[in-house]
Amino acid sequence: MPSHESLDRLQITMNLYQKINFAKKGCKKLLAILLDPDKLDLEGLSSLIPKINQSPATHLFVGGSSFEGHHLDNIIKALKHATDLPIVLFPGNPTQISGEADGILFLQLLSGRNPDYLIELQINAVPILEKTTLEIISTGYILIESGCETAVERVSRTTPLDRNNSEYVAQTAKAGELIGNKLIYLEAGSGAQKAVPLEMIAAVTGRISVPVIVGGGIRSKEAIEEAFAAGAAMVVIGTAFENNINFFDE
Repeated sequence: MPSHESLDRLQITMNLYQKINFAKKGCKKLLAILLDPDKLDLEGLSSLIPKINQSPATHLFVGGSSFEGHHLDNIIKALKHATDLPIVLFPGNPTQISGEADGILFLQLLSGRNPDYLIELQINAVPILEKTTLEIISTGYILIESGCETAVERVSRTTPLDRNNSEYVAQTAKAGELIGNKLIYLEAGSGAQKAVPLEMIAAVTGRISVPVIVGGGIRSKEAIEEAFAAGAAMVVIGTAFENNINFFDE
């Protein structure tokens, strides 16, 4: 069995995706804080960064359903200067791509049938991505019904999948894996009333071999642990931290 030192050296040489996959195989819990650049400015970061550094977060996701600003590069530069966490873009469209980040979830909205979010936006992103050194991680994105209309549903003009049909969601996730997605992201949506059902997380993780990310509607530490217990390789906290920067202190 390899020593802790040799495992540490191995992880240093891994890229972002390899580390996520390594953590999944070792049952290490990964936690991402999602920051919406539309709701951030450089002044506001000064109060957020100490809380981020004190939290158990392993990754920072930056992105949202829409973005109207021009300060994304500066926000990411400030985050990189103040934290050692890897910064991964979680873009709603190509305007949210910044070469300052470490990587990008290259999203394909598997739950919808809007061609813009299946392939058109990805094509438009190619000339931008080719000018960066971002690690590009193909990610199947599945929106789950959560009790209210979320920003993702509104912007993408797609209908989320039925939260009571775990079999169909697991089948969709498997199709994404077979297509070549390296991650599957189960999303209830920003401000969701209900999180992704635990039995659905279990059904998906039992059906596929790639890591599963779960986000949306998770508002407590207990809910985070329950998502991990159901099989999530990574849990994403966005609105709960956005509304209460002391979330991880309480």
